[in-house]
Amino acid sequence: MKVLVVGGGGREHALTWGLARSPLVTELHVAPGNAGIAQLASCHDVAADDVEQLVKLVEQLAPELVVVGPEAPLVAGLADRVRATGVPVFGPGADAARLEGSKTWSKQVMEAGAIPTARAGTFTEVGPAVAFVRDRLEMYHWLQSQPAKP
Repeated sequence: MKVLVVGGGGREHALTWGLARSPLVTELHVAPGNAGIAQLASCHDVAADDVEQLVKLVEQLAPELVVVGPEAPLVAGLADRVRATGVPVFGPGADAARLEGSKTWSKQVMEAGAIPTARAGTFTEVGPAVAFVRDRLEMYHWLQSQPAKP
């Protein structure tokens, strides 16, 4: 099986290392990769966030699987674009990746779905952000002053 891994960091190095050990993988490519990854796979000088060039690389290499490590290309829709070519992708589409790519969006989704999560705020000005943090600190100190319940 020919596989293309997208990314060049530690996560992608670990993925490449694991894939290189598989007897099912016959050809391994990484874009962009790094010096360590180059010892395990063929590296291609295409930035992990360059969706257009990555789609062209997929068309050129014709891998049987694409594994996307970094968040940015997932949020930018790389997995969706590659799936549209008919190649299977390990990685979420842009809509699902948005949950990791936008903490504000994640909190809104959790709130709408009544999913328990820590209190959060989104601010465009310093004053309200400082007030939010002070309020959280006051609550924290008040909770710390309460006697422990048996």
